[in-house]
Amino acid sequence: MTTVRDATPADADDIYRLLSAFVTSYRPDRAVFDGATFPRIIEDASAGRAEFLVAEQNSCVVGYLLAVRMPTLFAGGTILELLELTVAEPMRGRGTGSALIRAAQAKARAAKDVEVTVPTRRAAGFYRALGFHETAVHLKWSTT
Repeated sequence: MTTVRDATPADADDIYRLLSAFVTSYRPDRAVFDGATFPRIIEDASAGRAEFLVAEQNSCVVGYLLAVRMPTLFAGGTILELLELTVAEPMRGRGTGSALIRAAQAKARAAKDVEVTVPTRRAAGFYRALGFHETAVHLKWSTT
């Protein structure tokens, strides 16, 4: 059975392991993760500016979800944008990712967010099956 809960500082090693297997465009740096990004995300989630969730099975973290809450003018309130969702390879296809999404959707409803968005190409079918629909194309510009 999968349990979804808020991420805690004690989850750092498990989340870093999952992150390292997840990323394709960037290489995570453990020193930056430990010293800057992970503590800031924990702080932002504690303050309600983000949702940072983990999925556990048998007391082992097997997935995580990171979404940021952004105030908007166009939507008339905050939106929750899903930035990262990953599940350990052996656990994929067993409902863990869906459980993380449903938990984020519940948190968005509770926070009165206007919508939940996700920029994706590779997993569009997964999100459509969970009630998402296509509304925009995301473009990016790198500062480096």
